[in-house]
Amino acid sequence: MNTRPYVAGVDTSTQSCKVVIYDPATGTVVRQGKAPHPDGTEVDPQAWWGAFEQALDQAGGLDDVAALSVGGQQHGMVLLDEEGRVIRPALLWNDTRSASAARDLIAERGADGLDTAGSEGAAWWAEATGSVPVASLTVTKLRWVADNEPDNAARIAAICLPHDYLTWRIMGAPGLEALATDRSDASGTGYMARDTPSYRRDILAAALRIDEADADRIVLPRIAGPWETVGRGDPARGWGDILIGPGAGDNAAAALGVGLEPGSALLSLGTSGVVAAVSSAPVADPTGLVTGFADATGNWLPLACTLNASRIIDAMMRVTGLDYRQFDEHALSVDDAGGLTLVPYFEGERTPNLPGATAELRGMTLANSDRAHVARATVEGLLDLMRYALDAMRALGVPLDRVLLVGGGAKSAAVQALAAQRLDAAVELPEAGEYVALGAAKQAARVLILDNPENKNSEK
Repeated sequence: MNTRPYVAGVDTSTQSCKVVIYDPATGTVVRQGKAPHPDGTEVDPQAWWGAFEQALDQAGGLDDVAALSVGGQQHGMVLLDEEGRVIRPALLWNDTRSASAARDLIAERGADGLDTAGSEGAAWWAEATGSVPVASLTVTKLRWVADNEPDNAARIAAICLPHDYLTWRIMGAPGLEALATDRSDASGTGYMARDTPSYRRDILAAALRIDEADADRIVLPRIAGPWETVGRGDPARGWGDILIGPGAGDNAAAALGVGLEPGSALLSLGTSGVVAAVSSAPVADPTGLVTGFADATGNWLPLACTLNASRIIDAMMRVTGLDYRQFDEHALSVDDAGGLTLVPYFEGERTPNLPGATAELRGMTLANSDRAHVARATVEGLLDLMRYALDAMRALGVPLDRVLLVGGGAKSAAVQALAAQRLDAAVELPEAGEYVALGAAKQAARVLILDNPENKNSEK
């Protein structure tokens, strides 16, 4: 029996890697570490490994850790050759170069040949995979590579996601067949079936413009069960006693971290804005606004995601020359934005699907052209974008009367003050924490329990 007292949760996010060492007996984080990732929408996966090593060193290592799981940014495309070498830098979820590929993939599936939300092609995708292709999804990035980098496409022996890649490296990269993932992250690729944890090889083949027989030869990470042990730590690093859990996509891990229950939504204001809710059944939204992802427990996680969130405030802080405290004070110093509206599509947008859109300030007058009204319009613009995502989920019959507000953007006093009114929901602010890493740690704790044969028969 493993007598190490702790488990570890890892969050390999867009901006950084965080490692938390968690005591499942007390439900507390005993130590943690963090290291940055490079900026940009295209990143060498080796940078994730380097950041993990730095964050792990800060967190005091794994000598007393019995199990580990990784949560990570979804959709990122990692391509490996036959030797397990990275073929090209990973394209991240927020890389929009595949927007035209997404439209092509939609049009190809409908007799009407349309690439718009609500078209025959969009309905086909929603029913088949739970998601209508947008530039964020891995399947669109594969089509982009097939069309723009055919030599790289021809070298593909395996395709995985950021959390899969880091999990594999922690296990010592023991061959492509050892790649593993979970339902939540696989459901965000665009080539996992909507209602079962299985890959659609026909969709993969179409995306890469290859025959299905050739697609069958490409290694995709095994989709493990929610609490399944997928391997052990790299014995060369002295980690061989550590059980490795399947991990999860960042949103599913965060939902696990906060204990999200049906009827409530998790609204995370980070680099992206995410609205997620636990459901007992998959959803299909032909408009493409809501994606039918799986969660980390065996349920489903309908989700709406925006490309813009906390960076909306960051951008307008630079415009106004205010720091965080001053920005909040200015935003709350006026009763409203005085007719000023911020359209906050600084990085294009995914919800609504406008990858080429830009931000605008509308309705400017001499009366509202000051820092206070600009700050107020910024906060209202951010929250109204999140309300749009919430309403898209409500339109599918998902009850969302309570919102758990987390993420860096949730620290804003102005966001906190205006959230309930702008979102039309009761808003709660859970205690600040690294929820993705915490959710991964909670998964690792359950993996550790179930790996003990004495517990397997008693687990319900």
